[in-house]
Amino acid sequence: MKKLFLFIPVLLVGITLTAQQAIFNAQSGISPEVHSDNRVTFRLFAPNAKTVQVTGDFLPAQKSKTPYGEVDVPGVQDMTRSAAGLWEFTTARPLASELYSYSFLLDSVKISDPNNVYQIRDVGSVTSVFIIGGGQADLYKVNAVAHGTVARRWYNSMTLQKERRLTVYTPPGYESSKTNYPVLYLLHGMGGDEEAWIALGRTAQILDNLIAQGKAKPMIVVMTNGNVAQEAAPGESALGYVKPTMQLPNTMDGTMEKSFPDVMKFVEQNYRTIQQKSGRAIAGLSMGGFHSLHISKEYPDQFDYVGLFSAAIMPMNNTKSAIYENFNQKLKKQFDLKPKLYWIAIGKTDFLYKANQDFRKILDENKYPYKYFENEEGHIWKNWRIYLADFATMIF
Repeated sequence: MKKLFLFIPVLLVGITLTAQQAIFNAQSGISPEVHSDNRVTFRLFAPNAKTVQVTGDFLPAQKSKTPYGEVDVPGVQDMTRSAAGLWEFTTARPLASELYSYSFLLDSVKISDPNNVYQIRDVGSVTSVFIIGGGQADLYKVNAVAHGTVARRWYNSMTLQKERRLTVYTPPGYESSKTNYPVLYLLHGMGGDEEAWIALGRTAQILDNLIAQGKAKPMIVVMTNGNVAQEAAPGESALGYVKPTMQLPNTMDGTMEKSFPDVMKFVEQNYRTIQQKSGRAIAGLSMGGFHSLHISKEYPDQFDYVGLFSAAIMPMNNTKSAIYENFNQKLKKQFDLKPKLYWIAIGKTDFLYKANQDFRKILDENKYPYKYFENEEGHIWKNWRIYLADFATMIF
């Protein structure tokens, strides 16, 4: 018995030391440090490094060629080394209100900021993040308002013959009320998944804040996984910790559109919803905009509100699917049913800008009513958060 009593304190010490290991391994210091004038200082202690740079969307964008066209990528800035091996960079100007992402390049190897625990995954990249308030990004903060609930739900897709996961936001007071709510189906871009809009898009924060301000109606938001080859986001399915990739089968071949009624069936059987056209909206970014366009015209009596954010418009060459056939006839049927809002938004330097111009010409030639919003910059989350915040105030 004496030996047992001696063993317990030793065991507790061992557990405590293990629990504290992360603290001992953490860097000391502040990074990023947001100054009172909204200039920001980044710091990294790396005494053996030859070069350290910071890259992020707070820097002027650079152009990069991809298989999908020329896109904006974050700029790069050299950091300055002190005698003690602390590398620093302070922005020359105050930063505008926004959610920013950044990384360090340590001898050309990209790493997250070890002083900053706040990170977000975007497809296969993880970046550190921070928020500058005092403007648009106040919508992206957790403020002292009533909060909705975010749940990850599994549903059965009869069409795809598999269990799949989606993310659902229910508005403040949903659990204690008996109200039926309208539903916004919110779709991600290529390489994303059911985590994209809730993490990168700040959907819950945006809806909580807009509802609290009386600018948006309380609504349910359903964020699907648009990659029909996946059960769920990487690391959240039976596949385990596979590397995220954009190169997934059946991505834009009509399968997602065919299987979408399975999502709607699950939502309307499990949530208190307004089960008519006036109580449903669908919107998405890039590939999600493509899916929103084609789902809404394939099921024209289901959605009164459609949002295309930097949307891809037509399928890739040689893509064969009945979903994409008779495009003009289906579009006519959709607009004959008079949707209450058809909203197109895109940045001036987006690589999909011309495709959206060409689509608008079709709408104009046929006198189909729509609203159009154009702003600066390109195919980036900064724009898509703005588009969601605007679209949410116009629906229902």
